[in-house]
Amino acid sequence: MSKLNIDQKTVLALFSAKDALFLIPDYQRPYAWGEQECQTLWDDIFSFALPDNNCNAFDSSSEYFLGPIVTFQSQGQKEIIDGQQRLTTLLLLLRAFYACFGNMNDDAAKATRKSIESCIWKTNEFDAADKDSLKIESEVATDNDREEFMAILKTGEVSDKSKSRYAHNYRFFLKQIAKFKDEFPMYYSYLPIRIMKNCILLPIEAESQDTALRIFSTLNDRGMPLSDSDIFKAQFYKFYSHQGKKDEFIHQWKELEEKVNKIFHPVSGNAMDDLFTRYMYYIRARQGNKNSTTEALRKFYEKDSYSLLKQEQTFLDMIELADFWNDVSNQDEERFSSRILRRFYVLNYAPNSMWIYFVSVYFMSYRDKNGQLDEERFYKFLNRITAFIWAYAIVRPGVNALRTPVYAEMINLVNKRPVTFEDFKFTPSTFKEQMKNYEFTNQRPITKAMLTWWAFHKETQKLLKLETVLDIEHIFARARQMKEKSLNNAASLEMLGNKVILEKRINIRAADFRFADKKKYYNGYENSKGQRRSGTEIRELLDISANYSDFREEDIIKRQNYMIEEFIEYLDANDLVK
Repeated sequence: MSKLNIDQKTVLALFSAKDALFLIPDYQRPYAWGEQECQTLWDDIFSFALPDNNCNAFDSSSEYFLGPIVTFQSQGQKEIIDGQQRLTTLLLLLRAFYACFGNMNDDAAKATRKSIESCIWKTNEFDAADKDSLKIESEVATDNDREEFMAILKTGEVSDKSKSRYAHNYRFFLKQIAKFKDEFPMYYSYLPIRIMKNCILLPIEAESQDTALRIFSTLNDRGMPLSDSDIFKAQFYKFYSHQGKKDEFIHQWKELEEKVNKIFHPVSGNAMDDLFTRYMYYIRARQGNKNSTTEALRKFYEKDSYSLLKQEQTFLDMIELADFWNDVSNQDEERFSSRILRRFYVLNYAPNSMWIYFVSVYFMSYRDKNGQLDEERFYKFLNRITAFIWAYAIVRPGVNALRTPVYAEMINLVNKRPVTFEDFKFTPSTFKEQMKNYEFTNQRPITKAMLTWWAFHKETQKLLKLETVLDIEHIFARARQMKEKSLNNAASLEMLGNKVILEKRINIRAADFRFADKKKYYNGYENSKGQRRSGTEIRELLDISANYSDFREEDIIKRQNYMIEEFIEYLDANDLVK
């Protein structure tokens, strides 16, 4: 069991201890508190230290809890995992008090200055402050203003031109302290001493970084815990610093992060973690790893002391991988042909996310020196994985089952061998029965996936924008069945043959109408004010509305059988049938 040192301490006791040497590590995020957080802190401690603006109403035994500080011991310093924002702000506040006590020589002021000195600077055996040696150091890789924080603590001075959060918050505290001094001159020395002696922190010192991070994730239900990519960024930062390319890396990382945040929207974790995950599958394949159990992201990259993150090629690869997905997200017609973009559109509705990792491995394996892919080969690959993933989702639902065949094919990709799914091909007659008996409910991702494939299986279907919101439309409406009871088999209502994708804006209007009424919305119409309401861009629906006066149960069944036959032909065309 991991050992923890937990001991409630006052601000003064924590900061003034001889071993109180704090490090904000490079993987932390930049200082983020603004005036609102500083105002809240000031209001809270002011109300605590001077209840009802009355210095004498204070109970000297009372305590005000400021929160936990989670650290672990690293090379003689307490590396901060949780509490960075709080600790930084407290030091700025104490430094502002120290600056304002500069011209005061009464005993209370001298004692207060002495206490603050012991919190901010290292002291010698005679308790004299060494004002060149701070008790805190920041190595945050992406914080360009951290040196300004150090300078403020050392000198107590800040230029009016300084725009950093450190400078802004420091000026805020100077202003609040000056106002307090004018309004309560007799109580002036009491506020900082009560902050140091009666405000309480809970330092939790873990024996390792992993333990500290787990504690942080458990305690911190308001902020965002450090992500895996924050840790990885630190390793890159150290590597590039040793190469003399620190500034270049910081610039590239920020650009990469901004790009990835725009295009990746993972269900869990953050966008940069998602990029590292996509790259991880490529490395796993290169290692020949087809184990269906995928280890945690941090565990994967921390092997051999993060050796993978100490290679310039890794970072360059990830930039190129992000550029590829950026062009996919933007439906870049200069990079991709129309038929490739149509395949991507369909894959965007895949029943699971495995295709993303599969395509990432393909790109990393087959890109040329300019980061481009052979058009014909890539098109065949996208068709084959679409056919396989769609069919497998019906035969073996769930992403876990898909890992076994896909991981093996990822290894084939990196070794430039064909992707065949040789051991997982489908028997047409068996698969046909499985499709017929499958319940394509709206809640199952494969339902919309299959309908999107079907819509784009028609060459006449134009490419839609990825941001287009699509719903599942019942051609024979549910409300119609409730009213007419005209379906002999009520299950026909939920058959794939009765469903189609439709833009949400139209689906809302058309949902509960008879087929004759639905056609108006499919084709577009003029409202009572003479305004034109555009119709659908789903080609099949326009064809149905043009060729059918009504859509009955026999039409549902006919369409269902046709869809199944066409999909089996699609499997055959991609060499996926036995």
